[in-house]
Amino acid sequence: MQKRRAARRLLLIGCGDVLERALPWLERRFRLYATARTAEAAARLRALGVVPVPADLDRRASLARLAGIANALIHSAPPAATGRTDRRTRRLLAALARPRGNGPILAPRRAVYIGTSGIYGDCAGAWLPETRPARPNNDRAWRRLDAEQQLRRWARRRHVELGLLRAPGIYATNRLPVDRVARGDVVLHAAEDSYSNHIHADDLARIVSLALFRARPLRCYHASDDAPQPMADWFDRVADAAGLARPPRVSRSEAQTRLSPAMLSYLNESRRMINHRLKVELGMRLRYATVDDFFAAHAELAANQRKR
Repeated sequence: MQKRRAARRLLLIGCGDVLERALPWLERRFRLYATARTAEAAARLRALGVVPVPADLDRRASLARLAGIANALIHSAPPAATGRTDRRTRRLLAALARPRGNGPILAPRRAVYIGTSGIYGDCAGAWLPETRPARPNNDRAWRRLDAEQQLRRWARRRHVELGLLRAPGIYATNRLPVDRVARGDVVLHAAEDSYSNHIHADDLARIVSLALFRARPLRCYHASDDAPQPMADWFDRVADAAGLARPPRVSRSEAQTRLSPAMLSYLNESRRMINHRLKVELGMRLRYATVDDFFAAHAELAANQRKR
């Protein structure tokens, strides 16, 4: 068991909330390493049983130690905040390709990238398979598409079995837009609303883990639940769960003057993601197939806690 585990090393690029949820499953199968930009991040990783690797994707010189460290990779670090290209992914892939001096020589043979459904842009509410062409509407989505394209080229060149996950809005008990609802930010009337897609953080953690073993090479998967819904309905459910007033509904033209550019970019994109590959090829069984499943379970848990 020790020999097998020692030979299977997994490098996590960006060990945030989602990958932290996957650690109990991953640590039974790999010796885990993760990049850490600060001493505080390194201490957190050690407490989780992960070997921290001091590295900053914005500093090329700090990445030399990533070469040869692992034979599997999960990349979840976001691009920088400007431009249309993902320079962080470019630096990462260059570092992984460098020859290593002393020590074991390992190279990723399987990899997973957690990207975004935003690369599709506005699809006017259409149902989307993974074969839908990407048409980003903003620089943020262009950076994500650039990361996918870089990783595809790297995987072909290095014979890496790469799975690409396109995730929509991620939520959990600690990841609900309660502050937005509490502020009274507006949403759209039903007739003008956009469709949004969601995935619970626990389900996404499981999807990432399964994709590492089961994703077909260079294959895209929609890491989304079963039930896209109008965006205003989502905020209504959050409001109800938090005991807050539901957001006021306005016309799309009025929303343009009352919401931030970032929020408008989401409102101006409407799509419904098909997750058939997720279930058939990865064998994923969603814990929360719809956001209503989550809110029902959450309400039941809160009620049980009040009875104690």
